[in-house]
Amino acid sequence: MTMEIRVPQLPESVADATLVAWRKQPGESVSRDENLADLETDKVVLEVPAPAAGVIKELKVAQGATVKSGDLLAIFEPGAAAAKTAPAASAAVSAPAAPAAKSAAAEKLSPAVRRAVEESGVDPAAVSGSGRDGRLTKGDVLAEASKQKSVPAAAPAAAKAPSKAAPAVVAPPGPRAEQRVPMTRLRQRIAERLVQAQHTAALLTTFNEVDLTAVIELRARHKDRFEKQHGVKLGFMSFFVKASIEALRKFPVMNAAVDGTDIIYHEFYDIGVAVSTDRGLVVPVLRNAENMSFADIERQINDFGTRARAGGLALEELQGGTFTITNGGVFGSMLSTPIVNAPQSAILGMHKTQDRPVVVNGAIVARPMMYLAVSYDHRIIDGREAVQFLVAIKECLEDPGRMLIGI
Repeated sequence: MTMEIRVPQLPESVADATLVAWRKQPGESVSRDENLADLETDKVVLEVPAPAAGVIKELKVAQGATVKSGDLLAIFEPGAAAAKTAPAASAAVSAPAAPAAKSAAAEKLSPAVRRAVEESGVDPAAVSGSGRDGRLTKGDVLAEASKQKSVPAAAPAAAKAPSKAAPAVVAPPGPRAEQRVPMTRLRQRIAERLVQAQHTAALLTTFNEVDLTAVIELRARHKDRFEKQHGVKLGFMSFFVKASIEALRKFPVMNAAVDGTDIIYHEFYDIGVAVSTDRGLVVPVLRNAENMSFADIERQINDFGTRARAGGLALEELQGGTFTITNGGVFGSMLSTPIVNAPQSAILGMHKTQDRPVVVNGAIVARPMMYLAVSYDHRIIDGREAVQFLVAIKECLEDPGRMLIGI
């Protein structure tokens, strides 16, 4: 008896989704809960799990189609097995091994990487992954595709070197290649929100710099014991989250939002942490971060990063947030003007830590310095508050003990 596979209930704020890829084809056996298709919304990628072991009988929606909650995707037959065909000759028995290996490798890929594999024709089983735990990244696939295209054809064996140099012949320029690729739903949403923020808020950015000597020394002294006790590495982001919360307590308007002619002052601290993925930038939220320890923050951020790159974040983890931190320093950025994540009113930008000459007690010394930037909505935040907010963060980081005793 067949059954219908339909689009699962989409989150309340999501009107529709794009079927970006079928992971199983008609006649192919699937296991219970195995992914049948990827549905991309403007925030997350959702999987459509098989309700039982069986076989897909018929696809009702083409790849690339826009679907809504409850739309019919496919006809499924539980308990059925894929049809088997006898090999034409004994020599062909081992032939399916290579496709099987390729399929097994493809199952472990994130949606963005799978799409790159399909578009490039690269065999994922033949590429070494540079990602976490050896996972294949989109960059690995594109690099392999470029490498394959650049391999020159072998010269004919009969070709002979000319007896004397011939005049160079300049070939006329050939057609220049270009590609037109549609934006992903997430990229469209990012573009829409950034333009909206620029059009609706009076954005301004102010800068300062921080000497991270104390944080680096503190981390060096305690990182081994910290990891042994908590099972997670002590990074730098937890210091910035903690310092931001201390500064937000002193300047509540930095944690506020505009609603028409009202200002909403949040009495909690839901800190968004920007994470870069192959599909674009996502901002999962640390809920009630004021109640989290350094270990809690590091553990949660690590989990967010892993699941974000695999397309495994839930929609509710990306919603809300009262203040955002973004770190362009991991890519080498020295200075930037981050755009506020509406409807929030401020965002902190971290940058690359680099030894620079500074004057300390009248002497020029080399110190690990980082430029900080805070972009803010000038409609409700004055320059004085933004500058003092950055100074408060600077003071916390240059003397981390402040965060322990609340001064």
